[in-house]
Amino acid sequence: MFDPVIAPSGTLLGLLQRGRGDGTLHALTAPRAEALAALNHCVLRDPRHDWQVENRSLYYARLHLDLDGDLGEIEAHLFDAEDAFDTGESRTGLALAVLGHLASYGRRDALELLRRYAASGSNWAWALDELALRDDDAGLRALAAPVLARFATDAEGEAELAAVVRDAFEPRPWRLWAEDPREYVSARVRAAHEAGCFDRWQRQMRPSGPRPGWSVRAVFEWAQQGIERGAALHVPAARCLVAVAGPEDRPEILQAARDGDDGARCTALRYLADRDDPDALDLIEGAVATGSATVVDAAVDAFERMSGAATVDRARGWARRPDPLGAAAGRVLACRGGTQDSDLVLGALRDAVRGEGPDAPTLWTLVDGAGRLGIACAAPVLRHIYRETASSHLRGRCARALAATDPAFAVGFAVECLWDCEESTREVAARHAETGDARVVERLRRLAADPAEEDEVQTAVRSRIGPDAATM
Repeated sequence: MFDPVIAPSGTLLGLLQRGRGDGTLHALTAPRAEALAALNHCVLRDPRHDWQVENRSLYYARLHLDLDGDLGEIEAHLFDAEDAFDTGESRTGLALAVLGHLASYGRRDALELLRRYAASGSNWAWALDELALRDDDAGLRALAAPVLARFATDAEGEAELAAVVRDAFEPRPWRLWAEDPREYVSARVRAAHEAGCFDRWQRQMRPSGPRPGWSVRAVFEWAQQGIERGAALHVPAARCLVAVAGPEDRPEILQAARDGDDGARCTALRYLADRDDPDALDLIEGAVATGSATVVDAAVDAFERMSGAATVDRARGWARRPDPLGAAAGRVLACRGGTQDSDLVLGALRDAVRGEGPDAPTLWTLVDGAGRLGIACAAPVLRHIYRETASSHLRGRCARALAATDPAFAVGFAVECLWDCEESTREVAARHAETGDARVVERLRRLAADPAEEDEVQTAVRSRIGPDAATM
């Protein structure tokens, strides 16, 4: 996946790339050609840093409908010669998902484009999944022949087909094809389904990995072998210790946590932390001071998993440390601290923004903590993160935190959040947006009537405009 270049947050392109509600509102008032150019830029050059979890497709599809855009640029992108060479899902996945939503809104041209791409495009499986949700049986049956033609009829081709059938995200097309009246279609699909089921059974009967009968030393060696191969195995290794270690093994585990090789040390620290061992906190502090980068990361992660009063007390003492353990202490207090820890959490939040910017991974936990603790003084920082972050998930967390800390949220960001790309953010907005704004009332009604909207959002909307709700 390429690293997307995100435009400044004050530009139309930057707003649309971030999936902000203001992006839609600005696009609807901008010159149509300019708005469509920015929209197509986003659809064809996926702006998400994590395209597998962040939502954009429904957001872009709705704006495409509002602007009455055509599909010429999307079609050119899908059927460009590059499609034969760059077969990664990230190049075409967003465009296909947008087409899927447009098809669900009744755009026949989007449905036809998905059918054509499923028949001949490299990312055909994604297109087929979109069609499985929206196309009729006749349309799906027409795709059986071109899809099956992708797989050779030799042993290797049949194995590939079986794997595809077994792992299909949407099984509806394959079930239809298994019942197809054309014997050459149905027989092949049924055979592939049976082979896939047998393969899954074989994998279940041949579990890999360590066995509970291993010794503590063998588990440590297995974890070290993983590090030498570039694979971090200390987490599963720690789970294995739960099965193989007894009280008599504690001295060996403590010694490994103090000065073992990286695999053993990471495994021992994780094991001790998960059991809230009384020596775990001191060993974690020592590992951060003397361990390699791998050990430091494992120690910090183990510390953040710990609970209990002793962990929170130690976090209060570590929160001002200018190292990874200090940053982890801030996150622990954000998750498990009390109101007396508000200043420490606020300081960690400010330090993270100043030092790492508005997309720092540590901000997710700290933003949640600011909202959980109701830190009113955090509102300016939260508003800055909300505007600048490229992560729609982090922006949604900021919205939830602002709802708990910022009295102006209901008449400010909550209004634009009704158009946000993330359904969880729209849900927050539906519960908090001030209905004195005419745009809010109209948007709530539109969300309530939109069959593509998520159930949680519509439930929140109905709590505001339903028959039992107060008059708007």
